Amino acid sequence: MFKFFLVSFLGLLIAAHGVAENRVYDDIAMIEELESFDIEEGNDVEFSESPLWTSEHVSKILVNVDAFGAAGDGVADDTQAFLSAWDKACSTPKSVLLVPQGRSYLVNATRFKGPCADKLLIQIDGTIVAPDEPKNWDPKNPRNWLDFSKLKGVLFQGGGIIDGSGSKWWASSCKRNKSNPCRGAPTALTIDSSSSVWVKGLTIQNSQQMHFTISRSQSVRIIDVQVSAPEDSPNTDGIHITDSTNVLLQNCKIGTGDDCISIVSGSSNIKMKTIYCGPGHGISIGSLGKDNSSGIVTKVVLDSAFLRGTTNGLRIKTWQGGSGFVRAVRYQNVRMEDVANPILIDQFYCDSPNECKTRHQLCKLARSCTATLVGLQKAPRP
Repeated sequence: MFKFFLVSFLGLLIAAHGVAENRVYDDIAMIEELESFDIEEGNDVEFSESPLWTSEHVSKILVNVDAFGAAGDGVADDTQAFLSAWDKACSTPKSVLLVPQGRSYLVNATRFKGPCADKLLIQIDGTIVAPDEPKNWDPKNPRNWLDFSKLKGVLFQGGGIIDGSGSKWWASSCKRNKSNPCRGAPTALTIDSSSSVWVKGLTIQNSQQMHFTISRSQSVRIIDVQVSAPEDSPNTDGIHITDSTNVLLQNCKIGTGDDCISIVSGSSNIKMKTIYCGPGHGISIGSLGKDNSSGIVTKVVLDSAFLRGTTNGLRIKTWQGGSGFVRAVRYQNVRMEDVANPILIDQFYCDSPNECKTRHQLCKLARSCTATLVGLQKAPRP
């Protein structure tokens, strides 16, 4: 059964412990600021719909991973070939690091470090696959697979696939089987400590845990990206944003076993536009405040989204005992179908195999929020 709902609310205010904050914000001014909020466009990335190494762009230097010994058969280990190609491309101005179409490259956990020379383009047209056996994973990189750091003005693009081969990782998760030990698993793609980075057109799938993390970065654009994993794959968040500012997600289609998008502490100026989410756990701010930590998220806009078949719609989640706040959030033009909890604000979040003790200190939530939603809520059968 489904229940139709239409929600339009303004100025949702929730204070911890039911006590008003000492500091008084001008809610009307904040709402007006959100109305005009937009992401600044970076000028450091040269973007083109056509390949940048064709005769029209002869100034580009092509660095093909095959030229550095990559087998591209999905069986041989191509990690060293990718690292050698990276060293060449990163140090060469106006270069194109090419992962060719129609081939599959097995790459182990690898860190691709900058800073790099100007105008680097990473063209991924083929498939990059991870080793599928957790027991053989590099112990030096237990939480990362493809990690890019200290980049500026870099463009990732192409119709290629980044495949985490995560099925054995999911099977060993304590969320699949409580007799398994609870442990972390790698994130498929990470952009860390970077600025003015664009990612366009890629598909990221079957990650060991989180699919795509943007960490400690600013001015990042994620456009036309698809993320997918089975609905029952544990902790496979789609796009995870942490400690980052000025981030745009646009025209992205995400369906996983956890949050489609999660935005956690230290993040601000986040705009999501034209997002498809489902299956998954919805679009979340948090969790915040775990282990008595402080979490702050401000200035978040979701404009035009369709959520279908998710456990939650729009969610804010915080742990007991934490501190901090969520403020200046705007949801508009959001449609939902078959969503169990269209709006969920959870100040007693507990994602732990052990029971969480009740504590009185909570994060302060939601100063000056606005939302316009319409949809069909999944209702329990009578």
